[in-house]
Amino acid sequence: MKKHLLAAAASLAFLSAGTGAHADDLAEAVAKDYDYVFNLYKHFHQNPELSFKESESAARMTSELEGLGFTVTTGVGDAWSKKKAKEEAGEVREGVGGYGLVAVMENGEGPTVMLRADMDGLPLEEKTGLPFASKVVSTDFHGQEAPVMHACAHDSHMAIMIGTARRLVEMKDQWSGTLVIIGQPAEEIGYGAMAMIEDGLYTKFPKPDYVLATHTSGWDAAGDITYTPGWALANVDSVDIFIKGVGAHGSAPHMGKDPIVIGAQIVNALQTIVSREIDPQAAGVVTVGAFQAGYKHNIIPDAAHLQLTVRSYEDGVRETLLNSIERIAIAQAKSAGLPDDMMPEVRFASDYTPSTYNDEAMTNRVMSAISEAMGEERVYERPASMGGEDFSQFGRTPEDIPTVIFWTGAQDRKAMKAAAEGKAPPPPANHSPFFAPQAEPALKAGVQAMTVGALELFGEQ
Repeated sequence: MKKHLLAAAASLAFLSAGTGAHADDLAEAVAKDYDYVFNLYKHFHQNPELSFKESESAARMTSELEGLGFTVTTGVGDAWSKKKAKEEAGEVREGVGGYGLVAVMENGEGPTVMLRADMDGLPLEEKTGLPFASKVVSTDFHGQEAPVMHACAHDSHMAIMIGTARRLVEMKDQWSGTLVIIGQPAEEIGYGAMAMIEDGLYTKFPKPDYVLATHTSGWDAAGDITYTPGWALANVDSVDIFIKGVGAHGSAPHMGKDPIVIGAQIVNALQTIVSREIDPQAAGVVTVGAFQAGYKHNIIPDAAHLQLTVRSYEDGVRETLLNSIERIAIAQAKSAGLPDDMMPEVRFASDYTPSTYNDEAMTNRVMSAISEAMGEERVYERPASMGGEDFSQFGRTPEDIPTVIFWTGAQDRKAMKAAAEGKAPPPPANHSPFFAPQAEPALKAGVQAMTVGALELFGEQ
């Protein structure tokens, strides 16, 4: 953090001299409010809801925020996908991205700061053994039934957001501007942020000067805050390659066109995209996660199916990766002698999640302030991740709004140390049915960091 000393000094001056909001006072207030925030966390954890089904989560968030004096608009009725169909049929679409909510508090002149929490759970059976473990079984908006768990800690995001709102309302005399809090649906399927934007997030409500979020992390020690300036999370594309062939008996392969061999050649050739077509200093990943073909030992099938995940940071790299995948699939089929009407079908999934870029100037400001408040030993940079987050959509607007997402650690520090020393396997992290964040240090750190970050951004004037 030494390279940000000037920014940190300015932040500290704002936090102490400019407003009287001493870091120790804030930490004490967060600690006193912990039981309230923890009970909220337990409630959300026990009552997870799948993507575009977050009606009760949104209702509880709305109740909490209205009780604090916010003006809240929340989505109503059916899931956003069905609302979209109604709109295309000429009907008016209500709500803010399905069950998304927008809470606004005006507090004089100053910047507009938007804070985001996502609300949806995952289709996963919880195995944590917690006394407040989820036992929910639900039906998603496609009609499929599944157990539901907050395995990615969105329950903590909602609790942290309410805790932050409670602090900022108590400190209204120490900031000036417009505070916007959003509860976002459907992050886990990559649609929720864009659903809110398409429903008028930036036109029906105060347009933010900054958007800030935190994500609870099972890869960082509980109570620590980590961040990545610049590229932080990846473009994430899912690609399906449907390979055609000519079936034959396994004893007479010359009578067919084997899609398994064609698929294997495609898999091998795909590995040359990153190694030979992408600048070595740029990041790219092409992973074949599934290869499905055939039913029996002695039958050459007439089709094969490859499923890929493709990841990058820069949009130009993404374009190269996707174009090359299609080119290679077709070229390998042609080399096997398949006619033009039997070329592979390459499908690019619509649930593409764009890469997340943390505005560097905003990152330096916010993280310097958080470091001064919480201590440099607890706030530090981490490498960029090839994971994806649709938080990126909030900054990918024509207005080019600065955005930052940082990580609130939630992992058992001793378990991490044992794993690093080779004495134990890595402890369960996000998306594991065994993931159980260390609630007290994580929730306290998340509330304190988000509050300090918001105060720093309001301190612009």
